[in-house]
Amino acid sequence: MTSGWSSDLSRAVDRLCLVGAQDALILLRASFSAPPVQHLLRCSPSVDACGPQTFDDLLKSVFSRITNNTLCDSQWLQASLHIKFGGLGIRRVTSFALPAFLASATSSLLLQEEILGGLQPLPDELVESLRCHWVSFSGAPLSGQLASKQSSWDRPGPLVDSATVEESQTSPFQRASLLAARATHSGDWLLALPITA
Repeated sequence: MTSGWSSDLSRAVDRLCLVGAQDALILLRASFSAPPVQHLLRCSPSVDACGPQTFDDLLKSVFSRITNNTLCDSQWLQASLHIKFGGLGIRRVTSFALPAFLASATSSLLLQEEILGGLQPLPDELVESLRCHWVSFSGAPLSGQLASKQSSWDRPGPLVDSATVEESQTSPFQRASLLAARATHSGDWLLALPITA
């Protein structure tokens, strides 16, 4: 599924390393990480496929090369958090494969009913099993307009990841660093375009 984007990312690695680290980080986050494959994730059930994990592994290696750091799993998880949670905003594809597909499947139900002339579409066993999987870690199921929004399906995942990162910070120094990264405006530099002029 994501093999085309993986090969594009592989080709871009050497080129990203030729520019400054902040420029490369912004390009990686905006153009080469999860946003370009979001349409594929909404159209295909790739939750248990190996493609998203392969893509994430490649993304992690590119990020490590840009920052000249070898990351452990908890550091990579923190880097993939949203900026307001103390991360760098480099979304992992595996973190929103499920929300993207469920939002797409739910929002297309009205269109399916129109196409079928008002008849109820047959229940989709795959969608139902994925919805049950989502409910198992997030709590109550979504309904109404919230069920059509990907942000609603995606909300519990980053909160769980953020709590996991927080639990992994064992020393006072690590906890203080995480709190500083979560402070208001501390991640604004990640949103600023690096224009020398």
